[in-house]
Amino acid sequence: MKTSQGAPGAKILAFGHYQPSNVVTNHDLSATMETNDEWIQSRVGIKERRIAPDNESEIDLAVQAGGKALAASGLAVSDIDLVIVATCTLETQIPNAAGRVATRLGIDAPGAFDVNTACSGFCYALALANDAIRAGSATNVLVVGTEKLSQWIDWTDRATAVIFADGAGAAVVGPSDTPGIGPVVWGSAGDKFDAIIIKDRDSFLHQEGQTVFRWATTALHPVAKEICDRAGVDPADLAAFVPHQANLRIIETIARRLGADNAVIAKDIVLAGNTSAASIPLALSRMIERGEVQSGGLALLLGFGAGLTYAGQVVEIP
Repeated sequence: MKTSQGAPGAKILAFGHYQPSNVVTNHDLSATMETNDEWIQSRVGIKERRIAPDNESEIDLAVQAGGKALAASGLAVSDIDLVIVATCTLETQIPNAAGRVATRLGIDAPGAFDVNTACSGFCYALALANDAIRAGSATNVLVVGTEKLSQWIDWTDRATAVIFADGAGAAVVGPSDTPGIGPVVWGSAGDKFDAIIIKDRDSFLHQEGQTVFRWATTALHPVAKEICDRAGVDPADLAAFVPHQANLRIIETIARRLGADNAVIAKDIVLAGNTSAASIPLALSRMIERGEVQSGGLALLLGFGAGLTYAGQVVEIP
């Protein structure tokens, strides 16, 4: 039996992102619930977030971000043979998002599947894209993280309404003579599955904030160090640290314990909120767009969230 001959490595060719135009500030939220700007910023670090209108779906967000990543990559749609979408907020479970996104973008008959590990989803999907290219199962892969969390939020519940938001980020991954995506470190803490949960189709998202905060600030900095170790990278040599944008206090705690003293720390949550699987590609794409990080530098990605799941890798910035 013959085996597929893959590439020696894979790398990210380009990023793209998209956010809905509707900005919701903390002041806006204070008009409909008992909260205020100082309370929100002191607890989660968010000043504003983007919320999609009813007629803009998570598929629409993904198509916008994916199209921008494709344009930036220089590839034609015919060059893409696999589409992976990370999302946990589809209104309907069948059909999946990936096939619809591919069709909307004009990508003909690619492999197409979704990944649902919530906020760690993009890192899981990126690892799968990397492995598919190196194994010869795919040549060029479009990876998208997209979420419309607003449709699963009780907008009278300040424990969740002040945190979550909508958006999408995407990356095009292609073959490389040298690896541009490091080994993935992934895992889960399934005993805490109900810390972030949507119980059924008639329920809103519920989060045990203190449980998640304690887990993230104690369990994840060793994971971040292991990711660097497996990639053979000293944290001091990182150009950027891009963790899931869950909570500014969590981000700052992990960064401090990691010792990435020379890295630009992604703090996209301040203006974007928590966009789950979209947050890492959205944040890094915006950092690239603003010129905060340079091509060729190394970025540590670290996703974590519902499940509870986590995953991360070191990547070369396109």
